Amino acid sequence: MLILGIETSCDETSVAILEHRGQNNLEIRANLIASQIEAHQLFGGVVPEIASRKHLEILNPLLETLWSEAKIAPRELDLSGVTSGPGLSGALLVGVAAGKALGYALQKPVRAVNHVEGHLVSTFLAHPDLELPMLALVVSGGHTDLILMRDFGAFERLGRTRDDAAGEAFDKVARALGLEIPGGPNLETLARQGNERAFHFGRSNLEPSFDFSYSGLKTAASQAFKKAPEQVADIAASFQRAAIAQLRHQVARALDEFSPATFGLCGGVAANGALRASLNQICAEKGVAFAVPPPILCTDNAAMIGAAAFFRARSEGFPAFDLAQLDFEARSVWPVG
Repeated sequence: MLILGIETSCDETSVAILEHRGQNNLEIRANLIASQIEAHQLFGGVVPEIASRKHLEILNPLLETLWSEAKIAPRELDLSGVTSGPGLSGALLVGVAAGKALGYALQKPVRAVNHVEGHLVSTFLAHPDLELPMLALVVSGGHTDLILMRDFGAFERLGRTRDDAAGEAFDKVARALGLEIPGGPNLETLARQGNERAFHFGRSNLEPSFDFSYSGLKTAASQAFKKAPEQVADIAASFQRAAIAQLRHQVARALDEFSPATFGLCGGVAANGALRASLNQICAEKGVAFAVPPPILCTDNAAMIGAAAFFRARSEGFPAFDLAQLDFEARSVWPVG
């Protein structure tokens, strides 16, 4: 079975082909990602209008390259999945239009995919034999969600950010410190050179909820830089330590309360080495299996979208194509579950 994934929720255009090899085993035949970093660097962050235009320019050529790399013809597809939310409305529209057009032209089933659900199932692309239930932390530039996955399609959001997402805070603090985009990876690199205890940035306490808040931490780090710009590396290290401490605390509480078989870390910030090490340690202490995708599957990518489409279609019995499957729109806000 061959599955197409299309991802255009923000500033990366991605298309992928997966091949189902049995059970939860999905082999990635091709996973192409076109980054827009250079187009947005001048502005210090993602400009929605530019992102939409770049998706329009690259998506069709990227699809042509995909058929060649995966060594298939479009008519051989069995299923397509396209990100329809959450994300930037204009960017999402490009992928949604392409997914619907392909589905109609080929008369092949299409599934609208929640981007966060794609991140959740990305762990199964790397570890197909993961045991459920899984507690997952989806942490990226747009999302910081703590989700309990009891089964494929059965999700409960336990906590979310009340203001800035963790990745957004990393990027904004990086910009305040004068670092180029991508801010998060550059801040992590700088933090390795600093003293993480040079500044005391407090951790938000939102108990008894499992929510997160990064607005205050972001402001504190930015103000510290204004007062002591010569300590930029120490500020980066101290900020990173406080940001991770909040994630670690809420994850530890949820592990104790829900006793999952597995903990999954996913989303763009999951590529942060310090975060991986901290959460791996807490899982080892509590005897919970720790799973994280490789970095290429942590960032926005179409392989995870194809995987989410497959698992959704499987739970529905793989229905044949009908026009009702095209009755979905781009959704800038779409809570998982």
